[in-house]
Amino acid sequence: MYVVIRRWSGASKLIEEMQRRSDEVERLIRSAPGFGAYYAVRTGGDSLATITVCEDRAGTDESSRMAREWVQQNVKGVSMSPPELIEGQTFIEFWR
Repeated sequence: MYVVIRRWSGASKLIEEMQRRSDEVERLIRSAPGFGAYYAVRTGGDSLATITVCEDRAGTDESSRMAREWVQQNVKGVSMSPPELIEGQTFIEFWR
């Protein structure tokens, strides 16, 4: 499995839009090739981290592209820096 973590600061408006349009966000991210899991985490104040798990890097790359486009199209009037990206191949996996 391959994982990408995106971290934004100054993301209050993004968090608000993601919550308001959570069904749309879910449909979008689930359509990434090899989708496995997705988490959005409020990391304090106006910070946000999202975690996407796919079968391979092609899936997480596509999910990052789709997320970037969604933010550009749906979170208007807010100037945010691009997210910090942390990504890599899993080497230990535990599931419930």
